[in-house]
Amino acid sequence: MPSSRTAIAMSAAEVTDFIAGGRTLVLVTLGPDGLPDPVPMWYVVDDSGTIAMRTYRKSQKVVNLRRDPRLTVLVATGEVYEQLKGVSITGHAELVEDPEDVMRYGEAVYERYWGPLNDTAREGVRAMGSKRVVIVVKPEKIVSWDHSKLGGAY
Repeated sequence: MPSSRTAIAMSAAEVTDFIAGGRTLVLVTLGPDGLPDPVPMWYVVDDSGTIAMRTYRKSQKVVNLRRDPRLTVLVATGEVYEQLKGVSITGHAELVEDPEDVMRYGEAVYERYWGPLNDTAREGVRAMGSKRVVIVVKPEKIVSWDHSKLGGAY
């Protein structure tokens, strides 16, 4: 008989679909005091499955990642126990500062959350990009759960 941990784990395809369908993830970095520093973030998943988010270059999360690149990200849903689903990824960050890459990710975030880009929106993304950096998640461990797989048996 499989353990409940095994029974609720998502397949690789389910993990990919779940993350791609999520809206907000929680990014956890290590603060200057060594304590976890969680923040909600909008993100994109590119064609290769890479998770990335764009933020201010001088933000505390970027300061934290420059000091210690370890991170955890969490995407979760569910209002009651039998609906809980989530994916937690532990790894490290790659900070991308190339202006063209920052622009590309900025456009992708814009399109994901606000819809198609027009010239005005593209110029706004470009203007904001000069102060931004992209955080790319480099996974080392992925843990997932889908309590609906328990079929009501706990």
